[in-house]
Amino acid sequence: MTLTRRAFFKYSGLAAASLEFTSGFLATESYANVTKKPFFEISLAEWSLHRTLMSGKLTNMDFPAKAKNDFGINAVEYVDQFFRDKAKDRSYLSELKARTRDLNVRNVLIMVDTAGPLADTDDAKRNQAVENHYQWIDAAKFLGCHSIRVNLRGTGSAQDMALASVDGLGALSEYGAKNNIGVLVENHGGFSSDGKWLGNVIKKVNNPFCGTLPDFDNFCLERSQSDCIKQYDRYLGTEEMMPFAKGVSAKSRDFDAQGNETTIDYKRLLTIVKNGMNKNFKGYAGIEYSGTRLSEDEGIRATKLLLEKIGAQIS
Repeated sequence: MTLTRRAFFKYSGLAAASLEFTSGFLATESYANVTKKPFFEISLAEWSLHRTLMSGKLTNMDFPAKAKNDFGINAVEYVDQFFRDKAKDRSYLSELKARTRDLNVRNVLIMVDTAGPLADTDDAKRNQAVENHYQWIDAAKFLGCHSIRVNLRGTGSAQDMALASVDGLGALSEYGAKNNIGVLVENHGGFSSDGKWLGNVIKKVNNPFCGTLPDFDNFCLERSQSDCIKQYDRYLGTEEMMPFAKGVSAKSRDFDAQGNETTIDYKRLLTIVKNGMNKNFKGYAGIEYSGTRLSEDEGIRATKLLLEKIGAQIS
């Protein structure tokens, strides 16, 4: 159920008990232990709550309030599929904008997954995908976001898909530039998870409004059904994408008893991020918890604490 504007401030305030979770490591660690500010800001990617949203227990409209009240996060990254029919609905967007303004929550970007393949080698399909993305640039501009996040999906050889990507991404970035909205590519499987390939595409587009959003875990080049059979080195890939990055996606899946991510060396990655930041970096590391052992709320808190700890250590 969507909360009324008057009532949404009462939505699930921060409770001390909510900071305890099943892994147990927060029994000895707390947000109070982190005193030095990280070199980046923390935002919350809506996908972290995708199960809650898909169940109907939370709506896109109420997402910013949950980010602020439950996690103390003042910046949000939306996912288009959770308000896919609202991109042109100014009444809806006005209400969302008003809520975030009243909460003092920053709208950072919109992740676009449902608008079509920007790297399709079929000209008609690719051009249609470019046009489908326009509405999300318009929505991002209205909400005060700095960018939209896109994918380079398609089929064909590395060379053919690179040519298609430069064309589709280039056209979309021109529209983004006119609206002062960045168009950021995330490594999201296939050739886009090859950091060198993606970097070359961005160079050829040659538009300051075209960049990357490195994801800490999406480096699978080839899959067989659900299993990854060819993986790109995540640390090399992040390093190759950072010169074009305007933010990063802090993916997490599980944590050990000390609060470390079990498959990702966060200190190594955040060091790469810090060393590779450029003048266009917008300063946000977006929490994207995608695990299953911890609840979504628990995983978000664990990721936030890890970012704060490691970010402070290397600031």
